[in-house]
Amino acid sequence: MTAFIKAIEIWVPSKDQMRLEFCNGHYGELKTFQEASVTKTFDFNQGLPGKAWAAGHPIVLNEFEDSYFERTEAARIVGIGAGIAMPVFSGDFLKAIIVFLCSDDEDSLGAIEIWHCDTASEHDLSLMDGHFGTLEHFEFQSLHTSFRKGTGLPGLVWESGMPIVLDDLGLSHRFLRSQDAIEAGITAGLGMPLFHDKQHVYIMTFLSAQGTPISRQIEVWIPDASRKKLTFQSGFSEAEINLTEHYKDTYIKVGEDTIGRVFLTGVPSICDDLKDKSGLDISLTSLVAIPVIEDGKCKCVVAMYS
Repeated sequence: MTAFIKAIEIWVPSKDQMRLEFCNGHYGELKTFQEASVTKTFDFNQGLPGKAWAAGHPIVLNEFEDSYFERTEAARIVGIGAGIAMPVFSGDFLKAIIVFLCSDDEDSLGAIEIWHCDTASEHDLSLMDGHFGTLEHFEFQSLHTSFRKGTGLPGLVWESGMPIVLDDLGLSHRFLRSQDAIEAGITAGLGMPLFHDKQHVYIMTFLSAQGTPISRQIEVWIPDASRKKLTFQSGFSEAEINLTEHYKDTYIKVGEDTIGRVFLTGVPSICDDLKDKSGLDISLTSLVAIPVIEDGKCKCVVAMYS
């Protein structure tokens, strides 16, 4: 994967809906951790995937030792030090749990944040949890920052109900922590909404540094009026490719290739064979495609490449 995210896993409910089973994952060269993972299952509220299922929202685990994480020794051996579990729901039905496993390398810069607002009693998004690696000052600033609907990256996602990609965060007037981003070396960001409980707003933000990117390329694909094909909406490439221009005559049929299948099924997927991704000669090797689902309908697919 990348220097910041070392592995990504997808866990799906078993046929009897009683446990989570391994669906697919990307581990790169982390073969020993892969071997410790692919045969596992998790009950409701068990392990990191099961805890996110029970909570109904994303959760972060920054310390594995003496925790409910069940592969601690295997993670330690390969340099994994933290995990973020993100549930994908269609209404009340769980489609999958995506687990992002992050490096414990002190040189890895970046952040994954979870912003939350209980709309019954609050008006602002505040930081519920996050993984910041060594960015302690940025974490402190984030803990003391809140966002109204329409302000900052989390607030813009809340207002639009759609994923938003921002690059040049240090220069963007829409990113309210731009000075902090410059000091932390953060250059690009992705904000994603999660829909499950209408009273509670959850926004996930992925903040990427140039030297240790969370994703080398991010794309958002939306359906056309017929909902039979997807067109490119927005994105970011570390290779500074103009993705809007590149994809201006491109569409993906619903049900075809990784992104089209994810839109059709509502189940996230990982692809390690990008032969269907032509024309971008920047050595992309894998992607994770994540559906954004509201009221049982897929609104778009976010593709994160490494």
